[in-house]
Amino acid sequence: MPDEAATLQFGAVLAKAMRPNLTLYLHGDLGAGKTTLVRGLLHALGHVGKVKSPTYTLVEPYEIKSNNNFKLNLYHFDLYRFNDDEEWESAGFRDYFNAESVCIIEWPEKAQNVLPTPDIDITFDVKMLGKCLGRSITISAHSILGKQCLQAISIER
Repeated sequence: MPDEAATLQFGAVLAKAMRPNLTLYLHGDLGAGKTTLVRGLLHALGHVGKVKSPTYTLVEPYEIKSNNNFKLNLYHFDLYRFNDDEEWESAGFRDYFNAESVCIIEWPEKAQNVLPTPDIDITFDVKMLGKCLGRSITISAHSILGKQCLQAISIER
C-alpha cells in the first residue's frame, strides 16, 4: 500500500470478504493507515457518514444495511488508550464479539489478555520506498473463516 488511496482501495477489496463472526486485528504505528483501511472498508460496505478513530471512545459501532437485506454490525475498536482489563469487562465489550458482528481492533496488544484470537491479522509497516514514505501490509489468517476471507479476496484481485 504505497499511499492513502491504495489503503482505501484495499479496504474496499477487504469489504467484499466481510462476514459476520469475524475478528480482525490491525497492527502498526501511529499514522500507519489502520483507520484509513477501516474507512475504505466501511465506505465500500455502504456507510456514507464519517469514519473517525475511536481513540477516546474505544469503540465506534456501525450498522451496515444493503439493498439485498444484508445486515452487518461492525465494531471498530481503537485500544491505544486502553489501560485495564477490568475496563473491558465493565464496558461489556465482550458482548460485541458474537456471530452477528465483525470486530476490527486497532492496538490489540493493549488488551491481549481479554481479546479472542483473531481470524485475520493485518500488520502495517511504514518505510521508505525510494524517496517517499510508503506502506506495506502483511496479512495472515488464524481460523478457517479467516482463511476463507483471504481466499475470497485473493480470487477477487
